[in-house]
Amino acid sequence: MSSKKTHKASSHKLSLAVQYASDERHLPTRTQLRRWVRAALQRDASMTIRIVDEAEGLKLNKSYRGKSYATNVLTFVYDDADAVTGDVVICAPVVGKEAAGQHKDLLSHYAHLAIHATLHLQGYDHENEADAEEMETLETAIMLKLHQPDPYQEIRTTHGRPGK
Repeated sequence: MSSKKTHKASSHKLSLAVQYASDERHLPTRTQLRRWVRAALQRDASMTIRIVDEAEGLKLNKSYRGKSYATNVLTFVYDDADAVTGDVVICAPVVGKEAAGQHKDLLSHYAHLAIHATLHLQGYDHENEADAEEMETLETAIMLKLHQPDPYQEIRTTHGRPGK
């Protein structure tokens, strides 16, 4: 039986600022980012998405996670009782390398990461198997609703569900 939750265009309020701090080519537009974020919203939100280069991605990942590499996306959640509030940092060179290495369309990969980060802002995580499965299922449903490919299809086909 299908879930009663549908993922139609969100009627939730969204305040979205987009910052471009990368010289990479083929970055998503503000309109695309807004569409992807809205599709994942389950409540009102105020957020900034900053697309950065590898140096800034490395600096932020080292400062906030203690990791000596740039990662694809970082999500910073701020306490606000009225709305989801936070910042999302997407590292363009990492996203490009991942998309090429995984044979994924670049904009589809950006869509997935924007949705993934938006869900993190709303309290979803993937720290344990059950939470990961719930989050991945929701991400996949939103991606398919947006006529984007299942971001986990190749992983599921090749290795079973991620984390197994």
